[in-house]
Amino acid sequence: MSDEDKTKTPSMETRQLENVAIAEGSLPVDAATEALFKAETAKMDTDKMWIIMGPQHPFSHGLWTLKIQVDGEMVTDADPIVGYLHRGWEKEVENRTYPKIIPMADRLCYAASMTYTHLFCMACEKALDMEIPEKAKYIRIVADEVNRLQSHLMWLAAVGTDLGNLTVFLWASREREFWMDMNVRLCGARMTTNYPRIGGVRNDTPDIFDRDIIRCCDHFDKALWEIIGIIDDNSTYTHRMIGNGILTREKCANLGITGPAARGTGVDFDIRRDDPYDNYDKIDFDVPVLTAGDSYARYMVRIEELFQSTRIIRQAVEKIKALGKNAPYRLKAPMNIPAGRHFARLEDPRGESMMYLVSDGTDKPYRLKVRSPIFVNVSASKDLVQGCRIADVPVIMAMIDMCLGETDR
Repeated sequence: MSDEDKTKTPSMETRQLENVAIAEGSLPVDAATEALFKAETAKMDTDKMWIIMGPQHPFSHGLWTLKIQVDGEMVTDADPIVGYLHRGWEKEVENRTYPKIIPMADRLCYAASMTYTHLFCMACEKALDMEIPEKAKYIRIVADEVNRLQSHLMWLAAVGTDLGNLTVFLWASREREFWMDMNVRLCGARMTTNYPRIGGVRNDTPDIFDRDIIRCCDHFDKALWEIIGIIDDNSTYTHRMIGNGILTREKCANLGITGPAARGTGVDFDIRRDDPYDNYDKIDFDVPVLTAGDSYARYMVRIEELFQSTRIIRQAVEKIKALGKNAPYRLKAPMNIPAGRHFARLEDPRGESMMYLVSDGTDKPYRLKVRSPIFVNVSASKDLVQGCRIADVPVIMAMIDMCLGETDR
């Protein structure tokens, strides 16, 4: 090595001092990242190259590809590629009557199937100018929050394996099974439930569900603290999230990112509170918001949402009990929907989900367009992973909580 090259390469002592400063917190996160980047890139002379992660890579959580451009170990560019699971869902529903679309909406996202059937039914009810019974609204709230819990727990289990902690996967999967059992008690199905209906819900809550749902909430509030303990007490685990994949409020606005990913950057917006539907305005709950904008903030937002979901369920169950077993839970809806353009949105576990319905006055939709939050969030991959290391990519993308079924449709 020439004397000139030696002057360009940082000494071991310099790199150790930088690492100590980062560990002690005397360097801010951005300065620390920049110092590490300069130290690593200055000591190597390599050509940039594109490598492919997925669709077989475990980090992808489904069939999609992330092409990343790397300079040594550092990621300099990214290009997400989706479409491997495209089923033509939006075209298929044009040939089905409105009630027959409900089981298909279940398949949009198997982790939170009721939220999409709820969204579809809500779009049809707005088109019909139909006000559903109070009991049906509260039952839908309970069903949505149960689906939010099981969806977040599936994400947490996957994150455990992404970060090398199998115990998190096992414990989160175990707790998720209790909420899946609640689906069985409510409607007889575990994942693709076919439960919401245009005008309400398929059936009233059984007595066994009313009893076990509160027991499940009490058990889960304690069990979740055990999972949090094995994550937050593990410095290797948390250090892979803190300071990685930083987003700003401005980037969220420009990219269209919603849900927990946006609330982790300080965007204080939740449709359940700010544009309430189905009596969410009569439920008391908090919207967790953090300002760090990194992977750890997105993790913490979802963890707090788990606690808030059990809080919402308890209140909704009390409302259902107060209405009594004789209260109506469904209205009969006409087969045809008046011609026009209709729109509905709700807070999916992953962000803002929308449906845009164009009706021609028949019993089948002329057009039904779905806006998936993950299609937008995955598109932000380029901004998320630029400047990180290859090993950080699975962690950063895991905190987006991909579901490729809703992305490709």
